[in-house]
Amino acid sequence: MEQFVSNNEIAAIFFRGYPLESFLRAQMSRLESRCEVCFELRLSATAERAKEEGIGVFSTTLLISPYQKRGLLEDVGKRVEKSTGVEFFCADWRPRYRESKTLAREQGLYLQKYCGCIFSERERYLGKRRRRT
Repeated sequence: MEQFVSNNEIAAIFFRGYPLESFLRAQMSRLESRCEVCFELRLSATAERAKEEGIGVFSTTLLISPYQKRGLLEDVGKRVEKSTGVEFFCADWRPRYRESKTLAREQGLYLQKYCGCIFSERERYLGKRRRRT
């Protein structure tokens, strides 16, 4: 993502840390709803950072993926918007998914084959990837 932002002269803020232990603790406490926990953690951190920076809107690159739980992602984003006062920009980018992959390949960008959590990586490794709605 940083390479794309740089290549296209887009202003962005990146979170460099990854609190693996606290992330896993939170997910293990609600394993049956691990995607919701992940969305809550990540979107809350994004909205809080936007608020600190005086930015009135936040979003996520997960909105382009046809493999994410779109309805859940939108619900969590709206809850975070309500709790932080920072607007959640929730466009449906899924129709441009294939185009985005083509553009990424053309720019030599890394294409990750899972959402980013360790559980998703395990599913990818075991070949259990499935389309979400």
